[in-house]
Amino acid sequence: MRVTAPEPVWDVVCPSRPGRLPGIRMAGFRDHGVNPVDQLALPHPDITLLLEFGPGAVTVDDAASRCGGSLVGGLGSGTRRVRGAQIECVQVRLSPLIAGPLLGVSLAELSGALVPLDALWGRESALIRERLAETRSWEQRFALIEALLARRYAAAPAADPEVVWAWRRIRSGHGLVRVDALADELGWTRKRLWSRFQTQLGLPPKRAATLVRFDHAVHRLAAGTDPARVAAETGYADQSHLHRDIVAFSGITPTAVAVTSWLAVDDIAWPTAALPHQDPDLQPAAQVQRS
Repeated sequence: MRVTAPEPVWDVVCPSRPGRLPGIRMAGFRDHGVNPVDQLALPHPDITLLLEFGPGAVTVDDAASRCGGSLVGGLGSGTRRVRGAQIECVQVRLSPLIAGPLLGVSLAELSGALVPLDALWGRESALIRERLAETRSWEQRFALIEALLARRYAAAPAADPEVVWAWRRIRSGHGLVRVDALADELGWTRKRLWSRFQTQLGLPPKRAATLVRFDHAVHRLAAGTDPARVAAETGYADQSHLHRDIVAFSGITPTAVAVTSWLAVDDIAWPTAALPHQDPDLQPAAQVQRS
């Protein structure tokens, strides 16, 4: 029997049209204002850009660090806790294929970290906050952020086509890939793939595949699928293996993961039907030239 998740504490707004920039998705969040927010945010295979502009304050922390206000969160960390009251923000999910150059930081340096946005963008971070606070509608805010990111996107160098191909294979296969097999298909050594992948995307490919598999599994659990079936269909050796992996990534059990209110808003904020039009991660991974 499916356990009902608690009522989400967020009003969530999505753009009315697909974004023009591949690999960039966004949603607006405003807390209900009844009680202060204290929520767990689970790891997922995107870079997080949080642009905060509300009258209150938001704080995000994990086991290693704490940030207030606008921030960037890298791949590979554990569960984060979001706290605050009167929160208004836009969360942007960035594909790691384009996030590093767009943000102006090496994803290898960012891996797993929470970084205040002003440490990366300086005074521009405060100016963005002011403009978002002055803007009266969510659609205008989305357009403002898209224009900002478009300027940075135009100057962003592309990742190596081999790395792009490997990441798309990992995403489209829900993490059920062997790194050695990817390297063989590319005609690369395992060491070469490992080095290029980690330098450009911030995680080694095996860790990236484990993160993608975790993300797929927890969404299956949140949808009410039996844990034993999730384990069997997402590549875990057994239910105990699923349990250990989820606890390792999130710090909580599969039962607790299944009812997190953070996952309850995912289908609203990040509708999967829109992904193929916006996210290059999930486009077909065309074979690259062996080198």
